[in-house]
Amino acid sequence: MKAYETHESSENYLESILMLSMDHQVVRSIDIANMLGFSKPSVSVAMKRLREEGMIVVDSNGYITLTDDGMKVAKGTYEKHIVITNMLVDLGVSPYTAGQDACRIEHVLSPETFARLKEFYLKSHNGVSPELDMINAFEQKRP
Repeated sequence: MKAYETHESSENYLESILMLSMDHQVVRSIDIANMLGFSKPSVSVAMKRLREEGMIVVDSNGYITLTDDGMKVAKGTYEKHIVITNMLVDLGVSPYTAGQDACRIEHVLSPETFARLKEFYLKSHNGVSPELDMINAFEQKRP
């Protein structure tokens, strides 16, 4: 497998856990199911796989937390989503369509390509991105 080949499903779940974690004190499988519109059994299977891969920890209450490895993947995916969405909106694409397209594009970009896109995006916004700052702030306050 090439370095930038991804597992889209895992990335989507991890990104969702990050997004929910930023908004809620705890994340449960049902929260993920509701957010993504998937069945609870489907999410449970995915959470088992992510737990076995060391991407998440599930405590005795069923609360899901990203491990450091899971956070790295989730943060990378969410950053791609934000940058791509905002760049497409800047080009005149509707926010809804930009978000939908970003969900697909974020999984196929090489790290090199994304690094250049992010650099270009930040330069064009004077180095300011409140959304990216929120992710970094959340990551910093994690135990």
